[in-house]
Amino acid sequence: MLIAIPLLLIPVVLYNVVVLFGAGGGGRVDADALLRDPVFSVTMTSGAQWTIGAGDMILFVGLILLFFELVKSTSSQRAAIINHALSMVLFIAVLIEFLLLPGFATSTFFLIVTMVLLDVLAGFIVTIIASRKDFDLA
Repeated sequence: MLIAIPLLLIPVVLYNVVVLFGAGGGGRVDADALLRDPVFSVTMTSGAQWTIGAGDMILFVGLILLFFELVKSTSSQRAAIINHALSMVLFIAVLIEFLLLPGFATSTFFLIVTMVLLDVLAGFIVTIIASRKDFDLA
């Protein structure tokens, strides 16, 4: 039943940990600074420095997990329906955090909210298309 848990819960939890525990109570200014501060940097072939912050890494993980969520949404197992419902609950939770909590009103979290919304929409669209095909065959 572990397959029913939305994978995008991982970047949401990571963001919550960084903002709520790393920013001293989730203040907006502190959250932005924490997310943008370089965690490490890479020297590119051109000689430019590419700096990667915590927010960048969370978004990278979220994009990879979004891909796997989209692949999971094509499944017609019973767990997929539970996954769609839990994804909707996750979307409502992240939307509330984005709108009501100061530390979550950042571009990074907005992109996470968008990824969760895309997961919800993809799940419903795939389910509707699959059921329409089943209906057409019958």
